[in-house]
Amino acid sequence: MIRFHVVTIFPEVFPGPLGVGVVGRAIGAGDVELHVHDLRDHTEGRHRQVDDEPFGGGAGMVLKPEPLIRALRALRETEPRLRAILLSPQGRPFDQGVARELAAEDSVLLVCGRYQGVDQRARDEIGEELSVGDYVLSGGEVAAMVVIEATARLVPGVVGSPESLGEETFSDATEGGFEAPLYTRPAEFEGRAVPAVLREGNHAAIAAWRRDERTRQTGLRRPDLIRSGPRPGGTT
Repeated sequence: MIRFHVVTIFPEVFPGPLGVGVVGRAIGAGDVELHVHDLRDHTEGRHRQVDDEPFGGGAGMVLKPEPLIRALRALRETEPRLRAILLSPQGRPFDQGVARELAAEDSVLLVCGRYQGVDQRARDEIGEELSVGDYVLSGGEVAAMVVIEATARLVPGVVGSPESLGEETFSDATEGGFEAPLYTRPAEFEGRAVPAVLREGNHAAIAAWRRDERTRQTGLRRPDLIRSGPRPGGTT
């Protein structure tokens, strides 16, 4: 079981897509917990202000340090083993290796940035940052959902067929690359037939075909993923 905490100024957007499918069922069954915290609950004053203008000038607003640090410290008091993470385009790239790391944690806090950015003092207090890609989102909420979705399905019991996890794209079994092409009935559709090797029942031949196809597909589409050796943190 894993507990996810999310700090955001838009708590109403959760659970969103996390409420359906295998993750939604896991949340309903208690195998995964999702706790969403409104950053404004940690403000002072009737205006519940969470942002202010940047020192030194510049465009946009900056999330203030006080509410974020209060929220973080309050959660750390109740969750001593909490792993706190800020969703940020400047963070460590999030990938399947990081998802495996997080799936082994007891509790994970995801802090959703907004506006132009987050006060550096709050970033220092959080301590860890993750990025879901080299692009800019309006806030960290969608990124938090990506991290939760990818991580939660690796928690034991969440996916009904654990064996399928080992055959997915970016899994250890696929050596960090893409999975082989998949086919189902009918055996022939509009003149295009399922490869014969998949219909002949020779499991050794099927395994060899899938291995070759994984390498071929990865080389064609993402040659940068061809593993040249282990990388830090088990990432690819």
